[in-house]
Amino acid sequence: MQETSSLAAALTVVAGGVLHGSFALPMKRMAAWKWENTWLVYSVSGLVVLPLLLALVTVPQFFGAVAATSPAVLALIVACGVGWGAGSTLFGLAIDRVGMALTFAIVLGITSSLGSLLPLLIQNPEELFSRRGQILLAGLALVIAGIIVCSKAGALREQKQNEQAGRAQKRGGVFTGLLICIASGVLSPALNFGFVFGEPLKQEAIRLGASPDFAGNALWALALAGGFFVNAGYSVYLLGRNRTWGVYSGAGTRGWYWAGAALMGLLWYSGVSIYGMGAAAMGRLGGVLGWPIFMSTVIIMANVWGAVTGEWKGAGARATRLMWAGVVILVAAIAVIAQAN
Repeated sequence: MQETSSLAAALTVVAGGVLHGSFALPMKRMAAWKWENTWLVYSVSGLVVLPLLLALVTVPQFFGAVAATSPAVLALIVACGVGWGAGSTLFGLAIDRVGMALTFAIVLGITSSLGSLLPLLIQNPEELFSRRGQILLAGLALVIAGIIVCSKAGALREQKQNEQAGRAQKRGGVFTGLLICIASGVLSPALNFGFVFGEPLKQEAIRLGASPDFAGNALWALALAGGFFVNAGYSVYLLGRNRTWGVYSGAGTRGWYWAGAALMGLLWYSGVSIYGMGAAAMGRLGGVLGWPIFMSTVIIMANVWGAVTGEWKGAGARATRLMWAGVVILVAAIAVIAQAN
């Protein structure tokens, strides 16, 4: 029975990763909008409207739970959301500086490791030397290896496609780009820190009648509100700088664009919420064990959808083989980390 419930919890986390890794798909059919146009609507939908609505629906006394939680815990949750929002923004800047391959390798490598290991070291340091801790470390090593292989494949793809298109590889500012990557990698796991260290709010929600499966929605509503100000703020800055506010009412804009950006928010937040349910079902180390499974699944789905939608067209056989090898390694990592539960 325990093995069955553990498997169900891990599969729930994987389901969240599938949704989360698919959230950007609608952007491929929104060519008339600039990045900042899409990102602002997505931020309103996925970081404010849906989290708050779901919290109000699934947490019977949401505001009561918030009021009963200490201000220090609430401030920590919001601060973690702001930290994640800053990491998300820096991720986009890093891609512009050093390219997708190197950015993914550094940022996701740091995020996967810190997002799992730091909560373990703070809350249960003795677990690091247990059999469970050793299995987790082995799984994390596979996660990082898979990310590196996928990133190498991405680098080969970019090189091949640039050669075919006659474009020069972007260079310069690499050192600054690496610093931005490191900063993004350190800040991005803050969303998981908020989930782990915001446990008192979840317990208050449960005490006031919320189901343990949905109590985490109270926490996400606060954390993502903090992340919204950074993501939306940067989008508004770009809309002003690039003078792209008018794109919203431009001739190329169709109703689908608004629905597509809102759908991005639905897919993104649904993935986060389902991850929270699966991680909660994993027990007291759910945020430690579930995070690398979630991250690996997100990367797998991003690569799969990239292949399906033609992103790897013209990448060459070697890059394609490396990409699928990285996916296989990440699947193996999920299986190993699931054993730690």
